[in-house]
Amino acid sequence: MSTLSDLDRTRLRWRARRGLLENDLIITRFLDAHEQTLTNADVAALTQLFEEGDNDLMDLLLGRTEPEGKLDTPPVRDVLRRLRET
Repeated sequence: MSTLSDLDRTRLRWRARRGLLENDLIITRFLDAHEQTLTNADVAALTQLFEEGDNDLMDLLLGRTEPEGKLDTPPVRDVLRRLRET
């Protein structure tokens, strides 16, 4: 179950806004489908992904690249898998 307040959800959606429309569309579709069930670990993983540059994030979302370094964690991989499936 989600532990996100309305304010937390608003902040997450604001943070999710990207410079590339394609990223926005993928992330918004994911949040529309999963926002109510995101865990704190999911939000932390999304936050890590949102720290990536737009082109790097696009490559991750489209499966052109896989998470490396600090992004190569089970929570990030799980959220990334769900983003790709949505």
